[in-house]
Amino acid sequence: MNKNDLISAMAADAGITKAAAKKALDSFTDNVTKTLKKGDKISLVGFGTFSTSKRKARSGRNPQTGATMKIAAKTVAKFKAGSELAKAVDKKK
Repeated sequence: MNKNDLISAMAADAGITKAAAKKALDSFTDNVTKTLKKGDKISLVGFGTFSTSKRKARSGRNPQTGATMKIAAKTVAKFKAGSELAKAVDKKK
């Protein structure tokens, strides 16, 4: 599913226009981005938690040349699925 498919599904489920669904989705992604940029986290009970994690600098290898290179430290976004989402996608049930 891509962004346009998600917008269409949201519009159909909510009984709203695709323009309104796009505006809602854009607002959601903008607010998640702003919150994570500040270093805060977002918890949606049952769905999951968006947070950030700091990765230390490390050395790696260039796969084309085999040369050793430095990989800079950076902050990355993380998502941990909540219990309801985890149960919903579990194929063992």
